[in-house]
Amino acid sequence: MSFSISVKQNQYITYILSDESALSRLEVVPERGGIITRWSIEGQEIFYLDEERFTNPELTVRGGVPILFPICGDLPDNVYVYENQTYHLRQHGFARNLPWEVIEQSTDSCCKITLSLSSNEETLKMYPFEFELKFIYELQGKTLKIYQEYINKSDKVMPFSFGFHPYFLVKQKDQLALDIPASSYQVKDTKEIAPYDGNFDFSEDEIDVALKSLKSSSASITDPSRNLKINLEWSEQYSTIVFWTLKDKEYVCLEPWSAPRNAISTGENLIELEPGATCEAMFKIHITAL
Repeated sequence: MSFSISVKQNQYITYILSDESALSRLEVVPERGGIITRWSIEGQEIFYLDEERFTNPELTVRGGVPILFPICGDLPDNVYVYENQTYHLRQHGFARNLPWEVIEQSTDSCCKITLSLSSNEETLKMYPFEFELKFIYELQGKTLKIYQEYINKSDKVMPFSFGFHPYFLVKQKDQLALDIPASSYQVKDTKEIAPYDGNFDFSEDEIDVALKSLKSSSASITDPSRNLKINLEWSEQYSTIVFWTLKDKEYVCLEPWSAPRNAISTGENLIELEPGATCEAMFKIHITAL
């Protein structure tokens, strides 16, 4: 049997999904925001992980694949207004900071683990909607699929956006070839719109840009220094790709978001889910050798 799921107790309980035939190994930490922390293929790490931040529960994780919900990005002063009431919500929402629960595991035709997060008293203070999220992490060979269900359990229309923040490990950024299906991007700080030709200036201290008006639902990062290509695919709900990196860090982030930052206030690409309804989405990462 090439598929297995094991559990180890580190600082946090860690679920390890393995496809032995492909030497593919995925680590998931439910209590630390349902995060995927590591993925190695034939011994090569796909994701960056800042171990020091990860071990400190007071800090957000920089690394792996953090989950973004019910907002992507930040809000002005971390505030939004709903029905004349002001709510405080920090960058990328709260799903990445809360403990998730494992509700199902399977190793039949692939490695599959299902995690769940439900609203509680703490979330209702920040976001006045009852919900349940179900995420299925599916590992087979060199492919990771993340199936998502966003369920509105409240009696009113639920506005939200969602996304992922994968940190891809990169040693030599200047060798990267990026294929992102957009012709322009918006710079976070200046709001300037600039043409995108496939290149970024990695000598800048920080690059933080949003690429919208996507022409297709796939992108790729080709990394000759590590002899691999990272292929991304996403379902139709994702409207925005954010590219983010810091100069002296060994990662680039290519983040699929369903809506741009502050959508809960502007309404841009905001999902508004009817009571009792479910929104389903998919995000896939496939690794190939060069």
